[in-house]
Amino acid sequence: MIILGIILLVLGFIFGIPILWTLGIIIAVIGVILVVLGATGRAVGGRAHYY
Repeated sequence: MIILGIILLVLGFIFGIPILWTLGIIIAVIGVILVVLGATGRAVGGRAHYY
C-alpha cells in the first residue's frame, strides 16, 4: 500500500491531478499505520500480517 500511495503521489504531482495527490497521501498513511501495527505484534483484521 505504501508503494501504491507513493506512485499515486508522483503521478498526481507530474500530471497536476489533485485527487491522485490526495488519494496517494491517504493510501500511504494507511500503509504506514498497518506496518506499524504489524510490527508491534498486533493482529490487523484478524491476521498477524496484513499482506
